[in-house]
Amino acid sequence: MIVSRLILKNWRNFRSVDVALGERVFIIGPNAAGKSNLLDVFRFLRDIAKQKGGGLQNAVDVRGGLSKIRCLAARQAPEVMIEIHLSEKAGQDPVWRYRLELRQESRGSRQPFVSEEAVFKGREKLVQRPDAKDEKDKKRLTQTHLEQISANVDFRDIADFFESFTYMHLVPQLVRHAAMFTGPGIEEDPFGRNFLERIIRTPEKTRRSRLKKIEDALRLAVPQFKELKDFRDELGQPHLEAKYTHWRPEGARQQEDQFSDGTLRLIALFWLLLEANTPLLLEEPELSLNSAIIRELPGLMYRIQKSKKRQVLISTHSHEMLTDKGISGEEILLLTPDQEGTIVRTAAAVEEIRHLLEAGLSAADAVLPHAEVSALKQLPLLNFK
Repeated sequence: MIVSRLILKNWRNFRSVDVALGERVFIIGPNAAGKSNLLDVFRFLRDIAKQKGGGLQNAVDVRGGLSKIRCLAARQAPEVMIEIHLSEKAGQDPVWRYRLELRQESRGSRQPFVSEEAVFKGREKLVQRPDAKDEKDKKRLTQTHLEQISANVDFRDIADFFESFTYMHLVPQLVRHAAMFTGPGIEEDPFGRNFLERIIRTPEKTRRSRLKKIEDALRLAVPQFKELKDFRDELGQPHLEAKYTHWRPEGARQQEDQFSDGTLRLIALFWLLLEANTPLLLEEPELSLNSAIIRELPGLMYRIQKSKKRQVLISTHSHEMLTDKGISGEEILLLTPDQEGTIVRTAAAVEEIRHLLEAGLSAADAVLPHAEVSALKQLPLLNFK
């Protein structure tokens, strides 16, 4: 399944959103437009649905409370609403619809509660809250049915789907020097501190297959690269080791603490693309990569995701990534900041952009100019003396 439609009300930067989504989605816009916050919708639902350490109250708390989630442009409207449609393929009628509306207590502990929760399977309504039991016991509304095994039995496919969202924004320094960053770490490991452990815990046959595919790709992308393998040292710590062609007959070997930022991020990107068939959330995957490599990423992602039948949502600032002529206007979400909240549209919905794309321009040339801040041209005129 994929998320085929996203509807939001008063979520972070967005006062109102209603967009269709396909198997591949590029999210573009200026800094602070809300690209990360748009992806966080899916992480929020995952945090509610997950069985270990999940639930509505925790998902809201780790984001600083409902007041931090609620759009500043909301004014008097108190509710935050998320509605997700799930379909087998883009453009098809939804198999499932899930809607969650949240409010905050007006006094006391200011605890968030469910003001509406609805689940539809096709045209059949399975859940509509608050229900009679909720009216008798208001405490029930501090939890969603989504997070409760006893309550979601008829729509557990939705809970399992939300819990399967994968997000990682790898920070190379955490991979190279994981032992220096002590403490419990962040649940779900969004920045890749335990990325090497994630690799080495994968069943051997699957691990070897993926590393071989990554090795083949790195031979094309990284100069003198020849071989990639994983191992544990005498202390049980996981490592990656690369072999490069060298003046020595046996070549030169390096471990991950000597890898470049780009090499580490490329390994992580390939691994994530190969890892599963569940939705993948990527933030600026172009970071640290050579422009020639970036230009090849959309096509590579397309081929891998088609074989995996997975949905990939990507936030990006990259001109090179959007030069791929295979990217259509329907695949791009353009975020435009406004005093009433960021506006979200598909690029194809903007007439000027649509005409430029139909004339043969790439998405980079047709869409990115609409993601620029006009006042930025005055930046060179500033006097910092």
